[in-house]
Amino acid sequence: MPTRTARPPTFQHMPKCLRVLSAWLAACLMICIPAPADASPAQPKGPRDARANAARQGPGTDLERWCRGVSALEPEGSLDRCLSFQLSERDGRSVKGIPLWSTDIVPPAETPQPLRVLVLGGIHADEGASVILVMDWIARARQGGTARPVHWRMAPLVNPDGFFLPSRTRMNAHGVDLNRNFATHQWSAEARPYWIKATRRDPRRFPGPTALSEPESLWVHQQIESFQPQLIVSVHAPYGVLDFDGPPPPPSRLGNLMLDQVGIYPGSLGNYGGIVLGVPVVTIELKQANRVPAMDAAAMWNDLQAWIGRKLLSAGGVTASASPGRAAGDEPVQAGE
Repeated sequence: MPTRTARPPTFQHMPKCLRVLSAWLAACLMICIPAPADASPAQPKGPRDARANAARQGPGTDLERWCRGVSALEPEGSLDRCLSFQLSERDGRSVKGIPLWSTDIVPPAETPQPLRVLVLGGIHADEGASVILVMDWIARARQGGTARPVHWRMAPLVNPDGFFLPSRTRMNAHGVDLNRNFATHQWSAEARPYWIKATRRDPRRFPGPTALSEPESLWVHQQIESFQPQLIVSVHAPYGVLDFDGPPPPPSRLGNLMLDQVGIYPGSLGNYGGIVLGVPVVTIELKQANRVPAMDAAAMWNDLQAWIGRKLLSAGGVTASASPGRAAGDEPVQAGE
């Protein structure tokens, strides 16, 4: 009678305690054994994944990496174009230490007393269209905007910490809404109660512990103090209106945006610039948060140029410079939505 060869017990025939031990050892081996040295990470599957991967890397303090992240907003975004804008740090840094890049476009040196205009984008980092618009305007100003006697200072991205995240945020790295953090009249008495009662403690609109507590809003304040703009243009999205605060007359429209003065908020830049400092503030609310057609950007730029030429240059509509010391006034804040 032939002898049968003994077969090792299968996993199913093992006692329960041995099966559990074997499974546990197998799991440990999978976790502990490193991947082969030549294994490469998964590649992004599309533009959205590529942008998220760039965001995870962070921009550091390198202008090229910053430009790469900002250029990713647009399919036709050009890294070389961004690098050609002569962006400067101006001693401004975010909470995480990212430079607050800006650039000046100046008229010829012989131009007498050019109008100083400060343009700001990306105060709310989830409004990428505002960054796109300011970048577009930098290119237009450099191509021919110096024909008028205007000294432009443009900062495309005031809130880089909220921008360079896989999911962009309205707030900065401290969770503060920068557009509620400016030193408006009665800020300490009005800002937090307004946040509690009107917004029901909406974290996206938290004004911060004190006025100008954030390095980004403080930097804007310092730009106003040193540059002394005679006009401030602040770009937001996506409500699709044109707002205005400060000395009249306002523009009736810019491109496809019509004037609709919606009021002011405690700590907002419109309140701070237009009411506290007496500097006209044009607030552009683009119709979409993530894109702005080039045709619309061009139309708004042309209308802004025409309004500046007609109302602020030819008619001498703006004569006073910013006086940041007036921010300490005690007048009550105006009501606004």
